[in-house]
Amino acid sequence: MKIIRAEHLGMCFGVKDAIALALETARHEPLTVLGDLVHNETVLAELRARQIAFQNEAQAVATPTVMITAHGASELRRQSVRERGLRVLEATCPLVLVAHRALSNLVEQGFHPVIIGKRDHVEVRGMTEDLAVFDVVLNEDDIGQLQERPQFGVMAQTTQPIEYVRQLVQELRERFPNSEVRFIDTVCQPTKQRQHAAVELAKQADAVVVIGGAHSNNTHELVKTCAKYCPQVHHVQTADDLKPDWFSADDVVGITAGTSTPEAIIGAVERRLNDFSAWQNALASGHRREDPIAAGILQSSINHG
Repeated sequence: MKIIRAEHLGMCFGVKDAIALALETARHEPLTVLGDLVHNETVLAELRARQIAFQNEAQAVATPTVMITAHGASELRRQSVRERGLRVLEATCPLVLVAHRALSNLVEQGFHPVIIGKRDHVEVRGMTEDLAVFDVVLNEDDIGQLQERPQFGVMAQTTQPIEYVRQLVQELRERFPNSEVRFIDTVCQPTKQRQHAAVELAKQADAVVVIGGAHSNNTHELVKTCAKYCPQVHHVQTADDLKPDWFSADDVVGITAGTSTPEAIIGAVERRLNDFSAWQNALASGHRREDPIAAGILQSSINHG
């Protein structure tokens, strides 16, 4: 088995900075994060172990300081924190703030806002909670439900695949040929890099392992992208999710990871795959499964992370 990594994968700078700020703050004072800091259960568990609390509503916060997540928040949500006399600590990714400003500018210029993304995603809620009127679309059917407007201002959730976003913008233009459609590209550079690298990886691989949280949008998008070019794609959260029978001894196995996935988890997955490979090589060399050498490798593949 040959194991290769995507050129770009794993945790982006916005997530790294948010985690670092949370850990540093928690060293000096109690801290509550409003919502999930990142969409990765392993990372969240480690933060909870450092006594960092998580609450979805400002009314439930029991610490003097509240952190806004890397996904951002609306001004309405920030105000609900300030009204309780709590200090707001800002951890919004700078590229998410760019998307917020782009949306505000479109609205100020009279464009009807259309956000390409998942309506219930925390980032999209943060973008739209301050707006009186807006639309969120994720596919052609959603565009088919839109009412005609003189001007549409379109931008995207930062973790959407840019080619898919451009496709939907074109669909919108074709549906409303008499409307002005202004598109602002707010898909972040780390997402674009990981998507492009995932395509190149999947073209070379017999199987791809995508590492990331179960609720991570950019991880799910990596899975969908890889599946277009590779017949076997497996989404795992940790090395313990891997199964030896997913892979053959002569497979090229690619590894990529979402922007909330730390290097420690990526490394653990890669080591587990190397254990699988060593086990397969031992069996191919004539060792029976119950042979101590093969059994030891197998046990390592089960326990080592």
